[in-house]
Amino acid sequence: MRIAVLGAGSLGTIVGAYLADGGMDVELIDSYKEHVERLNQEGAKVIGTTDFHARVKAITPEEKAGTYDLVLLLTKQLYNKAVLQELLPFLHEVSVVCSLQNGIPEEVVGSIIGKERVIAGSVEFGATFIEPGVSNLTTEFSQFKQYAFQIGELNGESTDRIQEIKSILDLVGGTHISDNLVGTKWSKLLINNAFSGLSAALNGEYGDILDDETGITSAVHIADETIKVGHANGVHFAKMGGFDVESLELQSEHEIEARIQTLRAVMEPSRLLRASMLQDLEKNRKTEIDYINGVVPKLGESKGISTPFNEMVVKQVKFAEESQTVPEFDVNVQAFKELLVH
Repeated sequence: MRIAVLGAGSLGTIVGAYLADGGMDVELIDSYKEHVERLNQEGAKVIGTTDFHARVKAITPEEKAGTYDLVLLLTKQLYNKAVLQELLPFLHEVSVVCSLQNGIPEEVVGSIIGKERVIAGSVEFGATFIEPGVSNLTTEFSQFKQYAFQIGELNGESTDRIQEIKSILDLVGGTHISDNLVGTKWSKLLINNAFSGLSAALNGEYGDILDDETGITSAVHIADETIKVGHANGVHFAKMGGFDVESLELQSEHEIEARIQTLRAVMEPSRLLRASMLQDLEKNRKTEIDYINGVVPKLGESKGISTPFNEMVVKQVKFAEESQTVPEFDVNVQAFKELLVH
């Protein structure tokens, strides 16, 4: 099987390294030329909670040739239309594109490449790009090997191709098949909203949010808003790593402290993670905030659901984008403190 990792950034470098080490015919595709050159010259190096090195083949998008049987889509949603249009000539009739992007992009992906080609997935580990050729795995290694991905057919069926893709991704880390793909993607969206969004809006690692009373309480409210909007749109949230995400919903203000303790326990293994959106802000790049926290206000408005905490995250990240500044934790957290008072 010929495999492409399309978007070999922090996550894609790790995925490509383990697939190559496992004997797969895989190409890492990325537009960052220095990164591509370093990968070819020195291989992919994974540091952080592990120390791993593998020889890999990397190319730039312009160097694609032939057709791919499986494409692991790890580019940012911002570029989906252009990236997928460029990919079309390199797909054959039964090629599969496995969307491992943040958010819930499958409808757009399917509209461009054909819904029958799409398998959706959720990446359940974190990583930070260090320098060309080097990625930092920030999730505790044993958890990474147990829960790295959830994947599934859009209709929830168990098929031969989903089993085959699971066996391939198992070379990277524990891969679990979901019969509730929509719920899986929304569960990942919830975690991204509560922690990636806040990490970018406040400028901190997940641990900074866990340790700050306003930060963690805001994360609880962001999760609650996401669950309520999901439910209003017919979503049944899937478990993540055995954890019942829907248990985070608030039925009353009296439950906040219990939800804080739950969220702290669940997210503790990811405390070293810094959101890729924060890394984008540091590099004066546009973020995916509209496809992460921005999804909740957009879908909540039509259902009459208030989403002030997600809206505040979007507001702060967009301000940083437009002003080309990096947020200050102590400054931006005040806006969330005011939301909690009202």
